[in-house]
Amino acid sequence: MPAVGHLKYLYLAYFSDPSAERPLYRAIRRRQVRTIVELGVGMGNRSARLIEVAQRYHAPREVCYTGIDQFEARSSSVTPGMTLKRAHRTLKALGAKIQLVPGDPWMALSRTANTLTGTDLFVVSADQDAESLARAWFYVPRMLHENSQVFVEEMNTQDGKPIFRPWDRSSIATLIPNSHAARRAA
Repeated sequence: MPAVGHLKYLYLAYFSDPSAERPLYRAIRRRQVRTIVELGVGMGNRSARLIEVAQRYHAPREVCYTGIDQFEARSSSVTPGMTLKRAHRTLKALGAKIQLVPGDPWMALSRTANTLTGTDLFVVSADQDAESLARAWFYVPRMLHENSQVFVEEMNTQDGKPIFRPWDRSSIATLIPNSHAARRAA
């Protein structure tokens, strides 16, 4: 039995709050996502829903989730989060293969990017340190394949609410200093 039934999937993909997450659930269905990397686990609610929706299309143990977060080192004044131990306990209970990597995006991806090749869905939360994230983009292309989806949380300029925007490989390439694509564009 899938972790998310048909009605719950419809709710998550079209009616749930926060509405910014709806494109993520639809992307999982559309691309039959099996491997997820998320920068910014926060309280783990979105992480659990991402895993559960992916388990709708794959056996629970076939879904691989990697969460990168500051965990205990997170500044509590920025956004709330949970401890590494609690995140592991909460997400492991879902039955997927869980890997949690403490640290900022750059430090964590510099250690793990080569083990995260074949990522189907790469999700970046808005609460990431801008400098660390800018340096981390260097590692992202080696993690992706031709059908990978990248979503970055941004603030909508019209209403000030967060929204997950899909990014393509060319958008990522422009963020990488000394990349072939960035040199060609200059």
